Amino acid sequence: MESEEDESTHQNLKRSKPINDSQFPSTSMQDSSFTTPNLPEELITEILKRVPVKSLLQFRCVSKSWLGIISSSDFVKTHLSLSANDKEYKHHRLMLSFVQPEYNLKDCSLGSLLYGSVTEAFDLDYPMKNPVKSVWIVGSVNGLICVAIEENDLFIWNPSIRKFKRLPDSRPTLRCGYYFMYGFGYDEVHDDYKVVGIFCIFGAGGSYDVEVKIYGLKSDSWRNVADFQGGVLLNDSGKFVKGKLHWATTARLGEYNGWDIISIDLKDEKWGKIEQPCYEKGNFDFVLGVLEDNLSVLCNYNKTRADVWVMKDYGVKDSWEKMYTISCPNDPGKYMFSPPLCMSKKGEILLVFGSIFMIYNPGDDSIRYPEVTNFDACLEAEIYTESLISPILQNEPIPQQQ
Repeated sequence: MESEEDESTHQNLKRSKPINDSQFPSTSMQDSSFTTPNLPEELITEILKRVPVKSLLQFRCVSKSWLGIISSSDFVKTHLSLSANDKEYKHHRLMLSFVQPEYNLKDCSLGSLLYGSVTEAFDLDYPMKNPVKSVWIVGSVNGLICVAIEENDLFIWNPSIRKFKRLPDSRPTLRCGYYFMYGFGYDEVHDDYKVVGIFCIFGAGGSYDVEVKIYGLKSDSWRNVADFQGGVLLNDSGKFVKGKLHWATTARLGEYNGWDIISIDLKDEKWGKIEQPCYEKGNFDFVLGVLEDNLSVLCNYNKTRADVWVMKDYGVKDSWEKMYTISCPNDPGKYMFSPPLCMSKKGEILLVFGSIFMIYNPGDDSIRYPEVTNFDACLEAEIYTESLISPILQNEPIPQQQ
């Protein structure tokens, strides 16, 4: 859990400019003012692997040796792995988007939200910040956030190290009368971060065409993807699970009685379908999510309760399990649940109900509401892990956040 002092330091680092090589003092100056501890480099590396990103950014200035350790690709990947698997979520944060009184992004400590008493949300200076332009969190992978500003300005951004990459224009060739969906994920085989854009272009009589494009960070370019057979997309952003992005779709615009779950494998860029759970009968809204690295489905039944299904063995229909049924508290006709965000080490589930955070304990069927200061009604929330992963490729110019 982070203390208030830790949170303050975190924000000070966010406001500071990224460090470049010219800011490092000479070796003689370093040696005269600081003596590196006489420890084996292997031990120093093991210690640094467990240090938060905000401290590592400062520790790069200790010596050229420490800079070399912290900057190495093996260290960056190992540090990320250890941080991501910490069940106390000390290195995880929640990014929140808002529309009132202006468009904005904030973040807060996930560990503090789950295990603390009071959590503070902090304003973020995201790329192209503008209070009158809508901002949309597309997704998060390995500490990188994909953010869309309005329709066409897309960024891959690491808020922990304050570096970002602006993507080329992704608009389809047919620009009149379309809506769009994006998804963000990681292709582990090719070590590449990818964004998928799906553009549904309307025609006469309810007809439509779909154009799909995929962006690769390594190539810094968009390519067209064929063989899309998904229909009309229902959820805003693709859900990244097991190397694939997933969307809920329906056959035709305005017809919501039947759903499919489609996927695209970022490795080979091929489409597929996921078989769904055996839902209980009734009128419900269907929302995809991710819980504990597993694909999940949340069913809002007439705004009175929500069932949470989780696919325990990816791709196996019989592995769908109804994990929870949560009754809507207060004004059941007014609010709806969003998909669960995470599970604490105590088995509690964090989710958003309406526009506020809720923690559900399936053990005793209880609900509590964590206190968050500097927080109004949020539109969406996305978990990210603090990491050293850079969206900027080697030898590429580094844009500076203002």
